[in-house]
Amino acid sequence: MRRSDREIKDLNLIEKFIAKEQILRIAFYDDGDIYIVPVNYGYVYENNCFRFYFHGAKAGRKFELSQKKPKIGFEIDGNYELTDGDIACDYSAKFQSVIGTGTLGIVDDKDEKILGLNKLMKQTTGNERWSYSDEMFRVTAIFRLDVDKMSCKAK
Repeated sequence: MRRSDREIKDLNLIEKFIAKEQILRIAFYDDGDIYIVPVNYGYVYENNCFRFYFHGAKAGRKFELSQKKPKIGFEIDGNYELTDGDIACDYSAKFQSVIGTGTLGIVDDKDEKILGLNKLMKQTTGNERWSYSDEMFRVTAIFRLDVDKMSCKAK
């Protein structure tokens, strides 16, 4: 990170930021193209490691790339606040972001599917006690992103 004075290294502060945001952007490298997808997410933070969960169809570009090219980049941003200036170039913004890389996979275990979906629902609704039909599991892919590296920056 070029501006080390803006880096946040405290994992508890990073976790608090991740806990209040809603959108995770995942980026695939697709044979010369970059494909970025915003998704709602849930997460597990254990032993100083993050795992993100999200869901999608069992078909389409995101699903196919998760099988073919599971090494991905990701990004979460928030805490945006415009700071005024007297001239155009004096304007700036306060923000916080997490950027990293990881390995994406499809969850097969039913208990982990439930865990992942409950974490996602907690992130979006505040409630993590839900039930899911077998039909929903049949047509829905539950993705797990295991974080390899990540950094956090704030201004």
